[in-house]
Amino acid sequence: QVRLVESGGGLVQAGGSLKLSCAASGSISSINPMGWYRQAPGKQRELVAAGTSGGTTNYADSVKGRFTISRDNAKNTVYLQMISLKPEDTGVYYCNAVVKEWQLDWGQGTQVTVSS
Repeated sequence: QVRLVESGGGLVQAGGSLKLSCAASGSISSINPMGWYRQAPGKQRELVAAGTSGGTTNYADSVKGRFTISRDNAKNTVYLQMISLKPEDTGVYYCNAVVKEWQLDWGQGTQVTVSS
């Protein structure tokens, strides 16, 4: 099965930026949309951004205007550019299919910590 490996997280001050990557071990071009999820401490995992191969994107209200999802199907990679980060963006970020029936095994995620 295709495996997902997230990277690019780290510790950043409020107002800073990070770019996350999600590398798939196989083709994800037919999985539409792919999404980025966030799990904050003590909270359930939530979908924050979704994008299709055709370029259609959707965002949670909390990240709209600050996060940008993109994908490079040739590299089997999904990206999440995050700017103007806030402490409430802190959490573990994962990528996966948005449609539950198409979801792959979850990766280990990448930790994002935003200090105030």
